[in-house]
Amino acid sequence: MILENTPTEDVIRIVEAQRQFFRTGQTLDIKFRKQALVALKKAILNHEDLLTQALWSDLHKSYEEAYITELSIVLGEIDNHLANIGKWARPDHVCTPIKMFPSRSKIVSEPLGCSLIMSPWNYPVQLLLNPLVGAISAGCTAILKPSPYVPTVSMVLEQIIKSAFPEEYIATIQGNRDVNTALLSNRFDIIFFTGSPQLGRKVMLSAAQNLTPIVLELGGKSPCIVDKEANIAMAARRIAWGKSLNAGQTCIAPDYLLVHNEIKDQLVSALKKEFSALLGNNPQHSSHYVRIVNQKSFDRLTSYFKDGDIIYGGENDRDERYISPTIIDNVSLSSPLMTEEIFGPLFPIVTFLDTDEAIQFVNNREKPLALYYFGSGKKAKHVLRYTSSGGACINDTIMHIANEKLPFGGVGNSGMSSYHGKESFNVFSHKRAVVTTTTLLDLPFRYMPYSWFQYIKKLL
Repeated sequence: MILENTPTEDVIRIVEAQRQFFRTGQTLDIKFRKQALVALKKAILNHEDLLTQALWSDLHKSYEEAYITELSIVLGEIDNHLANIGKWARPDHVCTPIKMFPSRSKIVSEPLGCSLIMSPWNYPVQLLLNPLVGAISAGCTAILKPSPYVPTVSMVLEQIIKSAFPEEYIATIQGNRDVNTALLSNRFDIIFFTGSPQLGRKVMLSAAQNLTPIVLELGGKSPCIVDKEANIAMAARRIAWGKSLNAGQTCIAPDYLLVHNEIKDQLVSALKKEFSALLGNNPQHSSHYVRIVNQKSFDRLTSYFKDGDIIYGGENDRDERYISPTIIDNVSLSSPLMTEEIFGPLFPIVTFLDTDEAIQFVNNREKPLALYYFGSGKKAKHVLRYTSSGGACINDTIMHIANEKLPFGGVGNSGMSSYHGKESFNVFSHKRAVVTTTTLLDLPFRYMPYSWFQYIKKLL
């Protein structure tokens, strides 16, 4: 299936229609927002079978994995916002210093306005609709741009949006990078982009032309440090699962293994065992093992095989876009395998002699979206203190994304700003400072010629 590009004139028309709709003030009503969230949830549930079938068609993603990593996260996010939006939207009254007497101060959350949400292909449902929940909750309108690399899913997502909302409120725009260019030439009140750092730079450059605030959810090479005190069997199970999920095509997948030299052989043996336990002796026959998104990505990943010694896996089938979980040893640190985000089931392994060496290795590279450490609690605190990453797990992988009460986002090269739960509401909102002063009393000290200055100075 090939998606047709939405005509540029339609893009311009929809953007203007959304601006007009936002100006009507309908989205300011909390009841309106709740009704919209309920409508979105109902539309998702009504299209559950079509969505999961589309995910299988485009990515070979099983129903179970599709529900756990896509639908359940969005549905949980909707429920969280429905339960809390009234509280989040209430004005926040703050203390007013005595020098401002008799005024009162508060912070009012107001929607930014017309938003653009651009999502990637790897989690095409979650990464498009989760930001949309925040936009609706905050009172924004939204134009959604799903990925053309998963065309079946993108068409179902368009059906979901059309069934729930008029396009002057929420609309879907389809197409390739030419459509992205047409979209980004318009002025929005906020742009929410999830994708690679390379594309993120282009989006940020376009946003700068209109001084548009932007959320960048990017990626990077998330290290997985396994220290000598680690529970090797449990570490291997959780690491193998984190790397197998979506065939490693996850922005927070453990990208490379940084393993203490003393336990390297034990960990590799344990990983081989756990990959087989998860996916069977031939993962190609597993209904729970996702395929590489397209042949271009397949060719990129298999080209990395030459950058080291394959000590496990390496089986592949270009026609099926299948690559087995693959562990690669003796990698060159200057090769693309160690300088670019892998975004696939390849696992380069690097050793270290002490924890500080591992910390230095991480810090010599761009700040990652996630960091995983397996070892003792004392050393974990040390690693967290002296490294930086968007998020982190101690003795686990991936799971920090599962708690909607935790902010999710990157730092530095891995992104800017964060979302999920209340953070999603906040990121689509403007925090407006409001001072209210009574007209019943008007103290003279602030007016020229400042006759009271010698007394007021003590309060300042």
